[in-house]
Amino acid sequence: MSRFFAGGSDSDSDSSSDSEPVIRQQVAQFTFSDEEEDVKRVVRSKKEKRYEDLSNIIKSIRNHKKIKDMSSVLTSFEEFMRAYTKALPVVMKEENGVTPRIVVRALAELEDFVNESWDDKESRKNLSKNNNKALGTLRQKFRKYIKDFESDMKRFRAAPEDFAEEEEDDEREDEKGSDEEEEKVVVQVEPKAVSFKKEPEKAKPVKPVADSDSSDWGSDSDSDSTSSDEDAKYTSIRDRFLKKPEKGSEEISSAPSGVSGDDAFKKEKKKKTGEALSKKKKPKQDEMFDENEEEEEGWKVVNGTRSGASEQPKMFAKDAEIDTKLVVNKLNEVMAARGKKRTDRKMQIEFLRELRTVAETNNLGPAVAVKIRFNIVSAIFDYNPKVSGAMKLEHWSKLLEEIQELLKLLLAHENVHLSESILDEYEEYDTAPFRIRGCMLTAVERLDDEFTKLLKECDPHSNEYVDRLKDEVPVTNIIEQVVTYVERLGNEMEICRIYLRKIDHLYYKFDPDVLKKRKGQLPANTITSVEEMDKLCRYIYAKDQTDRLRTRAILSHIFHHALHDNWFQARDLVLMSHLQETIHHSDPATQILYNRMMANLGLCAFRHGNIKDAHLCLVDLMMTGKPKELLAQGLVPQRQHERSLEQEKIEKQRQMPFHMHINLELLECVYLVSAMLLEIPYMAAHEFDARRRMISKTFYQQLRSSERQSLVGPPESMREHVVAAAKAMRHGDWNACANFIVNKKMNVKVWDLFYEANRVREMMIKFIKEESLRTYLFTYSNVFASISVPHLADMFKLPKSKVHSLISKMIINEELMASLDDPTETIVMHRSEPSRLQALSMQLADKVTNLVDANERIFEMKQGNFFQRGGNQGYNRDRQNYRNQNQNQNWNNNRRQDNRNRGNRGNQNRGEGREQREHHRDHHRDQREHREHQREFREQREQMRNVEYQNKAE
Repeated sequence: MSRFFAGGSDSDSDSSSDSEPVIRQQVAQFTFSDEEEDVKRVVRSKKEKRYEDLSNIIKSIRNHKKIKDMSSVLTSFEEFMRAYTKALPVVMKEENGVTPRIVVRALAELEDFVNESWDDKESRKNLSKNNNKALGTLRQKFRKYIKDFESDMKRFRAAPEDFAEEEEDDEREDEKGSDEEEEKVVVQVEPKAVSFKKEPEKAKPVKPVADSDSSDWGSDSDSDSTSSDEDAKYTSIRDRFLKKPEKGSEEISSAPSGVSGDDAFKKEKKKKTGEALSKKKKPKQDEMFDENEEEEEGWKVVNGTRSGASEQPKMFAKDAEIDTKLVVNKLNEVMAARGKKRTDRKMQIEFLRELRTVAETNNLGPAVAVKIRFNIVSAIFDYNPKVSGAMKLEHWSKLLEEIQELLKLLLAHENVHLSESILDEYEEYDTAPFRIRGCMLTAVERLDDEFTKLLKECDPHSNEYVDRLKDEVPVTNIIEQVVTYVERLGNEMEICRIYLRKIDHLYYKFDPDVLKKRKGQLPANTITSVEEMDKLCRYIYAKDQTDRLRTRAILSHIFHHALHDNWFQARDLVLMSHLQETIHHSDPATQILYNRMMANLGLCAFRHGNIKDAHLCLVDLMMTGKPKELLAQGLVPQRQHERSLEQEKIEKQRQMPFHMHINLELLECVYLVSAMLLEIPYMAAHEFDARRRMISKTFYQQLRSSERQSLVGPPESMREHVVAAAKAMRHGDWNACANFIVNKKMNVKVWDLFYEANRVREMMIKFIKEESLRTYLFTYSNVFASISVPHLADMFKLPKSKVHSLISKMIINEELMASLDDPTETIVMHRSEPSRLQALSMQLADKVTNLVDANERIFEMKQGNFFQRGGNQGYNRDRQNYRNQNQNQNWNNNRRQDNRNRGNRGNQNRGEGREQREHHRDHHRDQREHREHQREFREQREQMRNVEYQNKAE
């Protein structure tokens, strides 16, 4: 019999025959009880099943979060949603519709995890492609799912401690209840310990302990003698596998054998595990910066285990007398740690706030309050370690509050003078006028830059961007207050700087009151944004000493005039400033503003009907093919070479916020329509001209690519509409052209974006009619002998006076060889234009003449090299000998140098050289005479051709 099924060894069983039947009965009874325990079923309620499923899924989510396995977190979250949907009827019945605490807490933890993972862009870059994709999907699904739990989440955020304590209490009650059940079982069994049949029930509570502590089992390397000695110590199997009393605490040793020691061991193990977890969590909790934490009264005791604790300033002594000097010294002590490596920036802000409270409590005066608040603003700016990144929203809101309070103090106390020109040793806090070192203008400029960074960080198509954009109202109010404060100081340079900040928030905004005042709908004394911009810019023009501020002010002024259809004022400012000549030497931000100004000026010219000016303004932007980058509205992938990370980072910092963007499709459409109205009549007038130039290369390429297509369907995109309209205009069909340009789809995409869309559409249709008429006359003038003006007016739906005016201009500019007959109201064609065959033959003759001239020049170069040794023709052959010589040397020096370099090559005889030079001069004389004869022949041919045309015309 094996010793594992009995208290004694095999020798004991042989020696005592009386105990042998007891042992057999015990083995059978014990084995039977184990089988019965395995087969035993546990009946659970539906509530327990659902809650157990939810708790298991929540545990798996927490485990996956620790290793940042986003794919598994997403899968577990989807399982959680399905499990909670199944448990919802139980929740409605058992909990009366109240969401369980464990669910609320799990959702809150998952929300914090998703937000932190999404905000941490550096760690997001390190994620794999699947995890990154899973994080985006998880964020979308979670934001959609969490809407049903908004009230529960608010309760949790308001008091998370209640949820945590309740959850822990439940766990403790469960543990306590299980312990009590075990004790009850043991108490019931102890009196019957001698009973042989009830012995298996006594071993039930021991099974989890024996399973969990497998390390206390005997090893395989123990000798047989040792194992036999140990077997003699135990009287039963249960005693063998129980925890040894020596390894437990005093409570375990003093407790009665069996269950009490086991319970004590469980509690001791849980205690050790809790201490280990608390030690692991301690450093993380110390490093966390919880801005939602409420400020407590009095100084906070700094933990001595922190690495930066030695650098933190000490608190005031209890019996110290609080005065201005003491507070200022403490302030300097706190700010001395600014910028150091291990400085706790959060603790620094807390110290400064405590100093502010102490100063307000002891009424130390406005100067000390201003100094402390200014340093708080600087500390909040310093909290963000990344200069290129945006600060957190909670810091941003606190920064706005601090600056607003600081400006209230400065405006309320005129005797407080804050300036960066004041040195630290000359500061004055006790007597008026108070003098403090600092620059309010620099702080506001930094605030404005941080606001721009916040807008760039947000998704422009989300509600978050709209919420951030609402902060522009307090930012502009702060700038207005700083304008008042700086104007009171009277520093012209600072006034120019703050005026430019105000202009930056004003120049791109459309003010409908400007157009209403122009129409007389508002009183004359109404101040509009145009008048405000004019006042600010004129001051900068007069007082600024740097070119950059003046340049940016002019560009913003032109942009604002163009935005409100002040075409002539904007055009005059551009022409008088000569910015187009010097803008290439400016910084990138100013060049971006120049591009934005030119784009808006082109739109203004188009609205006024100045098609040529609109095309000239937009051609530089659109010819490059990357207006998106030139206007700083996004990055376009480059084909030749990729950007480095540093270049991409710099270019992203230059991008404009989304609400300041100019519609690129509107720009392109205006440019293509302007090019169409200019290019199509020009192409019709110079159809057979070999030297025809392109007005718009981009439009020409679009037109040619469409003509190369074998099958052309109905237009869909904006470009296809313009190309189809251009084809219709080439045939003189103005109605089809107008329908392609002005239709429902184009109105939604482009034309409805203008302020007065109907006026712009009517203007475009008028220009389409006029240019279609010009194109029709250019194309079909050689077909007609005379055309009736009323017929043209009826065909193109134009008044007779307009048709008469257009034809007169064409005749005066010699674009149309015709004359007007007023009595009959007809256009009589002179037929002086060559026919198609004549035009092609003239082109052929010109090309042949050019070919002959080219061949003659080549022949002259070859013949000249044979005779010439140092002249112009010889220079083409031996130019390497003259490349480094001075061009001012005479021909004799060049010849002598050539002879020296050439050495013994050629004939050294002077008589032979003289004959060669004479022969060369004769050859040149013959060439000149030949060219003169050719020139005379061409002139005679042109005269004869002109005479023939005149005879035909007569």
